[in-house]
Amino acid sequence: MVAISENAQRRLTVQTVEIAPNTTAIRSLDWDRDRFDIEFGLQNGTTYNSYLIKGDKIALVDTSHTKFRDLYLDTLKSLVNPKAIDYIIVSHTEPDHSGLVEDVLQLAPRATVLASKVALQFLENLVHEPFSKRIVKSGDRVDLGKGHEIEFVSAPNLHWPDTIFSYDRKTQVLYTCDAFGMHYCSDETFDKSLEAIEPDFRFYYDCLMGPNARSLLNAMKRMGDLGKINIIANGHGPLLYHHLEILKECYQVWSQKQAKNETTVGLYYVPGYGNGDRLAQTITHGLQKAGIGVEMLDISSAEIQEVNELAGRASGIIIGMPPSTNAAAHAAISSLLSVIKTKQVVGFFECYGGDDEPIAPLRKRFIDLGVKEAFPAIKIKETPTDQTYQQVETAATEMGQKLVRERNIKQIKAIDANLEKALGRISNGLYILTSAKAGDKSAMLASWVAQASLQPLGFTVAVAKERAIESCLQVGDRFVLNVLEEGNYKELKKHFLKRLLPGTDRFAGIKTQTAKNGAPILSDALAYMECEVTSTMECSDHWIMYCSVQDGRVSKPDGITAVRHRKVGNYY
Repeated sequence: MVAISENAQRRLTVQTVEIAPNTTAIRSLDWDRDRFDIEFGLQNGTTYNSYLIKGDKIALVDTSHTKFRDLYLDTLKSLVNPKAIDYIIVSHTEPDHSGLVEDVLQLAPRATVLASKVALQFLENLVHEPFSKRIVKSGDRVDLGKGHEIEFVSAPNLHWPDTIFSYDRKTQVLYTCDAFGMHYCSDETFDKSLEAIEPDFRFYYDCLMGPNARSLLNAMKRMGDLGKINIIANGHGPLLYHHLEILKECYQVWSQKQAKNETTVGLYYVPGYGNGDRLAQTITHGLQKAGIGVEMLDISSAEIQEVNELAGRASGIIIGMPPSTNAAAHAAISSLLSVIKTKQVVGFFECYGGDDEPIAPLRKRFIDLGVKEAFPAIKIKETPTDQTYQQVETAATEMGQKLVRERNIKQIKAIDANLEKALGRISNGLYILTSAKAGDKSAMLASWVAQASLQPLGFTVAVAKERAIESCLQVGDRFVLNVLEEGNYKELKKHFLKRLLPGTDRFAGIKTQTAKNGAPILSDALAYMECEVTSTMECSDHWIMYCSVQDGRVSKPDGITAVRHRKVGNYY
């Protein structure tokens, strides 16, 4: 059965297919989506897959994106009386899968939500009414009757910290949400054509799964203990059946290779304390956006050997301050002090608990050992807001960028010296790109800018994928391109390269005016242009953004554009 959105001329559709006995896939097909989660562009749209299992009891595995609210809920009601749903399994809380959990709970008030501990804590903030819930972890089982026994597998960091897999022992279907998925929208329910899906399958792995290859290998090891897997029912794209073993083997080989070179950050915190879970999740997401693997460890229960093993192979360590009364957590932190190396970096955040151990004394002990700080300590004194979490994510992304740069610098030393010097002879002007979106002002130093058209007037700018400002440069977003002046740019350059505490005003102390499009104009710039992102093109590790120019002005007619000359061309 296919349900169609009347307003979208078939661009939002819902497909229902029985994939196994008493098991129905509800696939929300988003034909035109061209960007996902900021990180990467889509060529073939995407899907959001949900599943309904009917035994003596009924379970719903995941929901859908809020854009499908009416289509999805109408389809669900055509398949089952929602009041009869006993369980809602939340594989993880990313909005494209959990966006309609609250809506379903309103229709199914007696349903119990089954999810990881971290996921349930997040859902408590998302769902505005009390609901029945149960924490599940590896090895836990729920019997739906008629042979449908669901076993759970913890799979943290794939690609959110709260991920779980679910396995139906009767049908041998494994529900994996983001893992083994792809952004590929078609009417084909299964992976019938390997040739058609293979590029999107690999691209999806590289963008979302690759940064956590070690976590993926751990999850696949647990999958091996389940027994035969007949279908992998993923959260995006066609389900894996026809080429299941081939694609599983691809994940295994890619992850083994990736894990050898993976840059990892160890995140140590106390789950369930204050707002520590969501802060840890936000930091993890920010690091993953920069291509960094994250392994989270509960320092209130972990063995000291686990604490030290992770620290021994991590490039960076982040510590969520525990309550002052938690002796086990403090023992773990003391152990970290004994094993951390000066080549590593460290960061700290407060969990907004009632009796957080203060950051300053611990920070000093690490700094005195010669360890560099990854980002200014995150000290949250009031209940975090969405803007707070966005700022924390940005700080984590910037940490990830630094670690990636250090890794890349090591790798590029093998490149032919003559080639890198030749590439460095391509010179560029110096600019500062400023934007204002949803009340948040951002800025970025840019040099890869070039005029691209005369009618209409337009230019291109290259923006690294991991840049925090990239989220403000979607198609249709507006910004200002400020041209820096030769002999009068060093202070502006220094200011906008400076790393700031989360929540700090990026434009504090800088003279600005407000453009017609709302973005800041730098008063000391040589010239400015008001622009709009018209289209984007993916170019390896950068986005090339074609922008149209609506307005502009030269403030110093005799000024000369500042130019940057590089010695080498294979890194900034």
